[in-house]
Amino acid sequence: MKTIKLFAIMTLVSGFVSAQFVPFEQGSSISFKIKNFGFNVTGRFTGIQGKINFDPQNPAGDNFDVQIVAGSLNTDNSLRDKHLKGEGYFNTSEYPFIHFISTNITPGPNKGMFIVTGMLTIKNIVREVKIPFVAISISEGYVFKGSFKINRKDFNIGGTSTIADDLEVMVNVQAIKA
Repeated sequence: MKTIKLFAIMTLVSGFVSAQFVPFEQGSSISFKIKNFGFNVTGRFTGIQGKINFDPQNPAGDNFDVQIVAGSLNTDNSLRDKHLKGEGYFNTSEYPFIHFISTNITPGPNKGMFIVTGMLTIKNIVREVKIPFVAISISEGYVFKGSFKINRKDFNIGGTSTIADDLEVMVNVQAIKA
């Protein structure tokens, strides 16, 4: 009898806990766009990992804790990539990961939209960012799509005056059940 009651309580409680998902590398991309000499330069990162608790019916109880491998930076130009991985930019040997931890998730202005607020860490510098996103249900999880802008100087990512301060980050993360 105790076992049945315990099972019933566990079943009831599990209905209130967000589902646990993990990023699926092959279906995900973290890319960026920044102007240099007035031209768009694009790149991407791989090596996404972490944990995502998400239930669209209860966003206040959800959370994201994800990171990417900073050294996976790829702009399709090996000389530029080596330069960007160096001390004046991402310094990937000393700071191997870029990390995001959510602090709040709220419904967005339109149905299916959400806004995740959290702390982005690059080179041990932490700044709050807000990322509007949509969550698209797939058979074993969700695809999270969104974009946001940051100022590279806020994270001590160097460069000359030919590089714009603001860059756009585009997130397309496929998360599957853990």
